[in-house]
Amino acid sequence: MARAATTADAFNAVAEPRRRQILDLLAQGERPVNDLVALLGLAQPQVSKHLRVLREVDLVRVRDEGRQRLYRLNAEPLRPIHDWLRKYEQVWNERFDLMDTILAELNEEDSHGDD
Repeated sequence: MARAATTADAFNAVAEPRRRQILDLLAQGERPVNDLVALLGLAQPQVSKHLRVLREVDLVRVRDEGRQRLYRLNAEPLRPIHDWLRKYEQVWNERFDLMDTILAELNEEDSHGDD
């Protein structure tokens, strides 16, 4: 079976860990490809390939400045991922609240058991 294209949308593009690393670095500010290569410890062609995928889904924008191409994050395509994850955040928070309640009850039982 053929593998789905990674450039279909932001969900697929960020499924690859190296692309998430690139986005994390670009979230700190605009960078030339050589900086990304050095920080990631990857070969320049690999970084360029990942940047191409991220550009195709508009997660990364590029501009020329002299002889350098500077890459920057465009976070807007991440909004559907954020919105989707928000539903799960509520579930996690409810579970953590329940765990806090259970732990408080256990601590209360321990403190009464010492009497």
